[in-house]
Parts: sequence; structure tokens; C-alpha cells
Amino acid sequence: MSAQTGDSSSPQTGAHAVVANAVIANAADPARRPDVLLRVRREEGHEVSVWWMIGAFVGVSAAVIVLLSFVPGGA
Repeated sequence: MSAQTGDSSSPQTGAHAVVANAVIANAADPARRPDVLLRVRREEGHEVSVWWMIGAFVGVSAAVIVLLSFVPGGA
């Protein structure tokens, strides 16, 4: 891996180019960059309740168990 020397004559590639283009195109609000899917700008200090994550884990686990119960050859 090579270090960035600050030479702007070489074109940017990969993630650096995507972020640079997104920041230039959406300078007003970087949280609305088009390369980030489903990003939501929330107020300072507002976080999703941990109970949503626990509920999602339980729901997905239950769905997997139910779907696996339809697989023949189980105990």
C-alpha cells in the first residue's frame, strides 16, 4: 500500500473517488450521500432503542427455526 503524497495530478480511484464525488455533489448534507443506502439523519443524541435489535434477533431466529422445521430428515 502506498501513502498519499498529496499529488493531485493522479486521478482518484475506488472509494476515495466515490467519497470525493459524493461530498462535492452534496456539500450541503454529507449524510445524504448517494453511495450510502438507507442512511437517515437523526437529531443529536437520538438512537434506535436496543429493544428493536433484540426483537429483530428473536424474530429472525424464530423465522429460521420455523423454516427449518419444513426440511425433511430432521430429528
